[in-house]
Amino acid sequence: MPTASSGPGGRRGWLLRLVVAFSFAQAAVSMARPAVSYRALSLGADERAIGVIAGVYALLPLFAAVPLGRRTDHGRCAPLLPVGVLIAGGCALSGMADSLAAMAAWSGVMGLGHLCFVIGAQSIVARQSAPAEQDRNFGHFTIGASLGQLVGPLAAGALIGADIDRTSAVALLVSAAVGAVSLTSLWRIEHVRAAGGPARQAPKVPVSRILRTRGVPAGIFISLAVLSATDILTAYLPVVGEHRGIAPATVGLLLSLRAAATIACRLVMTPLIDLLGRTVLTIATCASGGLLCAGVALPVPVWGLGVMLVLLGFCLGVGQPLSMTTVVQAAPADARSTALALRLTGNRLGQVAAPASAGLIAGVAGVAAPFVMLGGLLLVAAGLGARRGPPRRGPGEADSFRSATTRTERSRTGPP
Repeated sequence: MPTASSGPGGRRGWLLRLVVAFSFAQAAVSMARPAVSYRALSLGADERAIGVIAGVYALLPLFAAVPLGRRTDHGRCAPLLPVGVLIAGGCALSGMADSLAAMAAWSGVMGLGHLCFVIGAQSIVARQSAPAEQDRNFGHFTIGASLGQLVGPLAAGALIGADIDRTSAVALLVSAAVGAVSLTSLWRIEHVRAAGGPARQAPKVPVSRILRTRGVPAGIFISLAVLSATDILTAYLPVVGEHRGIAPATVGLLLSLRAAATIACRLVMTPLIDLLGRTVLTIATCASGGLLCAGVALPVPVWGLGVMLVLLGFCLGVGQPLSMTTVVQAAPADARSTALALRLTGNRLGQVAAPASAGLIAGVAGVAAPFVMLGGLLLVAAGLGARRGPPRRGPGEADSFRSATTRTERSRTGPP
């Protein structure tokens, strides 16, 4: 695999541009998700309906992820990125929708665009990073997501005012424009000599074999749990804010504090891995995140909620990049994009099931109860993290890993 991210700064420009593009794409989604919740509330939605709309966002991607991953394993990754224009289309059409059914449908379109963008982008990072660089590069890649999650809710909170129906529509149209901007930095993002991937005639690795590979199931579930927590925080904190009398701007600030803490975590993740190791770091952050997530259900003051969300954001920052590295290094070499797609399928399954379950729980036990459910999910993820073994390496890869690490440290001039 070419070490496209090491060496002179020009060789690393692809990662910087990918992070920038992902930042805009994620900002659009993170602005749109709470705006969709507020607009649905203005159209008469209750907690159950909010859960259904949030779940439909992930429904189409649930069925599309593996076929798209298969295609990427046997071809180029970059052609999937422009399909991310569906993010902008879904945001714009959600802003113009006048029924809950239409909002759910356009949320599904938004989710499909996001899935295509993420599969293409993650596959590029996996294919163009040396083994020793994967933790770092996936960490930097997910910083793009965190930047978007930082800016998006703040922008939504600033745009949504007392006239929720009109201002939430404006927020969705603005998020559509932000999503369109994400496509402007994707020129020549994929190195041609790395783009071919495995031969097109190579037999497909069965999904069952990938799922039986040690480390893959744990990586998928950890990612599912972390993303479900992030997703329900984004979708349900506005509902909690409405019930507790917290203004939309304050809710946006709280969500952005969570995202800022996630960025901070990913900036220091490499030294944390060196200090604690992947397994201990995964267990500690998932377990702590579970307790903090359950704590959101408590009737704490706004400042206390802010402190909990900062700590929770730091804990949630670990699971996604480490689960990517775990899945990529454990999966067969000619099925890594498919393995990443299975990980995204798990994510989308969580995004369908968790909001739907949250809606049912909220309808019965109150709007804070879903956070207790998420706490339990993260504690299960911590247990699975304790059981998984270290990523499998092929013959001789340990030596190449060490030498690549040495090259990386010598050539590093700062984060891309």
